[in-house]
Amino acid sequence: MRHIFFLLLTLITFRISYAQNVSDPLRSEDVLAQEKWVDSVYNSLSLEEKVGQLYMVQVMSDQDQQTKNQVINTIRKYHIGGIIYSKGGPVRQAKLNNELQALSKTPLLIGMDAEWGLSMRLDSTFVFPWNMTLGAIQNNELIEQVGKHIGEHCKRLGVHFNFAPVVDINTNPDNPIIGNRSFGEDKINVTEKALAFMKGMQSAGVLACAKHFPGHGDTDQDSHKTLPTVSFDEKRIDSVELYPYKSLIKNGLSSVMVAHLNVPALEPREGYPSSLSKHIVSDILKVQLGFNGLIFTDALTMKGASNFNETGDIDLAAFLAGNDVMLMSEDVGIGISKIVEAYKNNIITEDRLSHSVKKILEAKYKAGLADYSPINVNDLVSDLNRIDDQVLNEDLIEKAITIVKNKNDLLPIRNLETKKIAYVNLGDDSGSDFLNELKKYTKVNEVKNPHSDNTLLGYNTVIVGLHRSDESPWKPYKFTKEELTWLNDISKDHAVILDVFVKPYALSELKNSENIESIVVSYQNSKIAQEKSAQLIFGAIAAQGKLPVSARPEFPVGTGITTFNLKRLGYTIPEREGMSSERLNKIDSVAQRAVDLKMTPGIQLLVARHGKVIYNKNFGSHTYNGKNKVKDDDIYDVASLTKILSTLPLLMELEEKGIVSLDETLAQLSPYYKGSNKANITLKQMLSHYARLRPWEPFYYHTLNPDTKRPSAKYYRTERSPKFNVEVAKNLYLRSDYPDSIQKIIKDSDLLPTLRYRYSDFPYYILKKYIEGHYNKGLDELIQEHFYQSLGANHTTYNPYHTVSDNKIVPAEIDDYFRYQEVHGYVHDMGAAMENGVGGHAGIFSNANDVAKIMQMYLQKGFYGGKRFLKPETIDKFNTCYYCSEDNRRGVGFDKPQLEGEGPTCGCVSLTSFGHSGFTGTYAWADPDADIVYVFMANRTYPKAGKNTLLRENVRTDIQELIYEAIDD
Repeated sequence: MRHIFFLLLTLITFRISYAQNVSDPLRSEDVLAQEKWVDSVYNSLSLEEKVGQLYMVQVMSDQDQQTKNQVINTIRKYHIGGIIYSKGGPVRQAKLNNELQALSKTPLLIGMDAEWGLSMRLDSTFVFPWNMTLGAIQNNELIEQVGKHIGEHCKRLGVHFNFAPVVDINTNPDNPIIGNRSFGEDKINVTEKALAFMKGMQSAGVLACAKHFPGHGDTDQDSHKTLPTVSFDEKRIDSVELYPYKSLIKNGLSSVMVAHLNVPALEPREGYPSSLSKHIVSDILKVQLGFNGLIFTDALTMKGASNFNETGDIDLAAFLAGNDVMLMSEDVGIGISKIVEAYKNNIITEDRLSHSVKKILEAKYKAGLADYSPINVNDLVSDLNRIDDQVLNEDLIEKAITIVKNKNDLLPIRNLETKKIAYVNLGDDSGSDFLNELKKYTKVNEVKNPHSDNTLLGYNTVIVGLHRSDESPWKPYKFTKEELTWLNDISKDHAVILDVFVKPYALSELKNSENIESIVVSYQNSKIAQEKSAQLIFGAIAAQGKLPVSARPEFPVGTGITTFNLKRLGYTIPEREGMSSERLNKIDSVAQRAVDLKMTPGIQLLVARHGKVIYNKNFGSHTYNGKNKVKDDDIYDVASLTKILSTLPLLMELEEKGIVSLDETLAQLSPYYKGSNKANITLKQMLSHYARLRPWEPFYYHTLNPDTKRPSAKYYRTERSPKFNVEVAKNLYLRSDYPDSIQKIIKDSDLLPTLRYRYSDFPYYILKKYIEGHYNKGLDELIQEHFYQSLGANHTTYNPYHTVSDNKIVPAEIDDYFRYQEVHGYVHDMGAAMENGVGGHAGIFSNANDVAKIMQMYLQKGFYGGKRFLKPETIDKFNTCYYCSEDNRRGVGFDKPQLEGEGPTCGCVSLTSFGHSGFTGTYAWADPDADIVYVFMANRTYPKAGKNTLLRENVRTDIQELIYEAIDD
């Protein structure tokens, strides 16, 4: 019985303690120690010092010293309770904070308006999306993470109170002060978001402050300039505006800020702001809602309060109304004297004073100020800009972007081969990040004069972006009248995708949304919002957001059309895909070393994981003169990557259609080989480089003058003619019949004496001839029509000198043995050049991003961008090592990892991986097990092919090893 008694007593004590903590959100877990500290400090203070605890003054760390000295004097003279920081820099603030705390008898309570992160007030600190953006997100666990991250930032900077979350329900589109700061107009959504934010922030040890009580969401005036009126009746205010407060208070809300508002239904006295109303502060907030946390006034310097003629009268009225903390008094000294005088005149009782001061001290104890230590400024900026914050931020933006209209399922954009896309930038801010990201998916041209009659001719799809400044949530967001006219005109004749990088209310300005096929709301014009919105448009990410406010009658709150990921490459940071940025950055030094030691003039590098590009950097220049730095859209001669980028996918297509078979012999494939020594070689054998074929033949050498070693007049001319129509270089034309001679040389060539693995280009000359004959069309046209156009590989082509500017093409070599000129825009490989630049084994030019698309299509078993290009079983069939038992690692067309010792990979990839390398220094590899694509573009052959130092120094495979070392999961 005795044990049962003690058990019951323990349970009762626990329940009482729990109830106390729930009803008093400022109580800490060690209640007795907190009470002891609070009483001790309170009893040590004089009357004036106790009243001083009621005040928090504003400080900016970037203010001049004279202004800072005024704050220092205020702390010394009046023993104020706290500081509100705004603007400046984190290190400056931390140092100033340490200085001010050292001056204060009682540790200062530090507060900030960090509604979406410290950067609302500080430079060089992380910013999360605005509340309006967060309101579009359907996963409230993410909002809790935001609160936690912001709380951790505040904690690191020595901030104890964050004046957030804003719980105003924004039902007025013309609200000049709330708007983007609100989670939206739906009271349930606002409440859920605010509650999640509060829980996250308070879990980090930072006290939350819900604002602006009783509700600032339906005003059309700026409370910093006047006294706005909320004209709803008491029933409406109770059911809507107060709804979030009820929930947050039940769940341990630490504090509330009372708004500077005129609310006639709750305070009938004219000129009495809600922050000075005893009925609003005490009767409603404290008694009716049962709130026992700290109550802050809004800034007491705001305009519009009447009947308070003398300085300090507002301070006294605010305290008498029931507020605990006076923010930004007009004159702290006079305010304190007024309250002290009222105390001495028994207008304010000891119980009333101790009630507020002890609550402030409780908050200080709970914030850790009983054991205060200065802020460590070392690594402060990096601690406030963590990778984890970037990971969360990207996730938030992705989940927020909202499609509100999608006629005929235009989004995400499919069938790229049928689209001619223009981009029009409206607004007064840059949309360059949006445009650059769009261009990663297909060809998109910016049109700068959309009002002109001819500028949009030939385009069937127009993406219109409304870009306005993302500098603050209060910036203008509307279309101009001229822009609305342009948009209306464009939408009459084109399929339009309108993407607004502002709050949804901008849509209410549209004259007519009927003619606009698709409308996207991206909420903000940040770099990440622009990039993610472009990815959504092309289906690299899904649309999941829903409007947090009503934009038009046809787009009410909650509107949001979901879409699916089309499995196109996306772009993100490594940590989102289980990789380490820090370890991946080690790649930089290896690549830069290769450039510095002149192994290659320049490099493009790309790494993708789980279908997301996580590393994409460029090093060096086109040539060693350093004038033309390598850029993302520069294209390289990929050399033998052509085999798996051009010939192989076309052959796979034929194989899965049953037109060819891997076991088919050359004689069966082509009557041309009947009776030859190659008649019985199968496709599988020759594409596995296990067919006794010679590695190569210097076809060009047979066309040189034996004396001068220059192109022979027998075979070449400097001007094109029907007889000399094969352009091997600028102003150099080979005889039109010579490609047939190449085929004959290959057919008549001897076989190697021993059957063993031996790499050869010959199979791809043979297959080029076959494929072109089958379709009666050139390989260059076929690969574009069958694959590249649909993939959006618009930077991938044969013979780029026809269509691409020289300054976007990386030169391959200064040829002093055949063409005797710089090889620039023409294929480097001599045999491919003698096939008019279109070889089955070489000739493709591309950039890392496009090569990655093709490799990703392979990795996804033939599926990409919502289209099935090849069947999974086809990919598996070609990605098989059929002769591993014969010490031949190769797949059918694909290179595979070495079986032992050194080889084409780092030795750290899976056996299911595949890829290829190219003579010019290029390399592409995909690993299904690790879900990684790695692309390396280089022109190591410039100015001379010479010794392959890039290969000898294992640069490409060393980088590959670093990629695998960066895997975290």
